[in-house]
Amino acid sequence: MKLTYIWQQLQRWWALALVVFALDWITKQAIEANLHYGQEIALLPVFDLTLRYNTGAAFSFLAQAGGWQRWLFSIIAIAVVIGISWRLVKIAKTHRLEALSLSLILGGAIGNLYDRLAYGHVVDFIQFHWQQSWYFPAFNVADSAITIGVILMLLESVISPEKKGGEK
Repeated sequence: MKLTYIWQQLQRWWALALVVFALDWITKQAIEANLHYGQEIALLPVFDLTLRYNTGAAFSFLAQAGGWQRWLFSIIAIAVVIGISWRLVKIAKTHRLEALSLSLILGGAIGNLYDRLAYGHVVDFIQFHWQQSWYFPAFNVADSAITIGVILMLLESVISPEKKGGEK
């Protein structure tokens, strides 16, 4: 495959991923500049802004592992970025909903990878709770984009099951 062809297939979807990354980075910078660690600002009865650091993965998986997990999750994120980019080259023009979902996941992966490499932890700040007694783990824009991307991918597999397993 020619490099120009690959770039043409990727540029729209990578642009979306970079917008997700930029929104994630800007919101994290704003939160870190205006809140101290653990501070909570109630915006709604069920929603707070708070500054938290996650050295693990989703739901703080391996957060207390001693530091090696930073590199493990970074390597996984790099593999995801490469794998998604390769998939986007193959499906960018023919499977737009899948490309959209992968671009959101890509942007989120880049956002959290940046945090891991730059700070050794992921900055989280969005927190939902119920009556101050049940708290969902804090998350961020990157996590939200990944979640939306996965939901769109699942939706696409339900509405277009014939595409499962390869390109058509």
